[in-house]
Amino acid sequence: MNIFVGSLPWSIEEADLRESFEVYGSVSSVKIITDKFTGRSKGFGFVEMENDAEAEKAITELNGATVEGRTIVVNKSEPKPEGERRSFSNNRGGDSRGGNRSGGYGDNRGGGNRGGY
Repeated sequence: MNIFVGSLPWSIEEADLRESFEVYGSVSSVKIITDKFTGRSKGFGFVEMENDAEAEKAITELNGATVEGRTIVVNKSEPKPEGERRSFSNNRGGDSRGGNRSGGYGDNRGGGNRGGY
């Protein structure tokens, strides 16, 4: 079972997280998610446990626990349906000038009492 672990202290290491979960059973993998530019923890990660009963017990026992002064969130990780994933290259109808659908560059050409051209 894949387990989401959130609100982690920035200083926690994968070995520390593994140790916390191994109390409840065999841990297949541990991954703390980091920022790709800074390498700093994003404050959440995933733990994989093969035995579902052990994983459920770990979730029940560790959800709401305090780690280094922070209350962590632990629950079963559910993959997002494929249709809900977003891509940064998905331009939803805007243009290359910042998405101003009315044309122009956001200036008012000919409206109001400002004159126009």
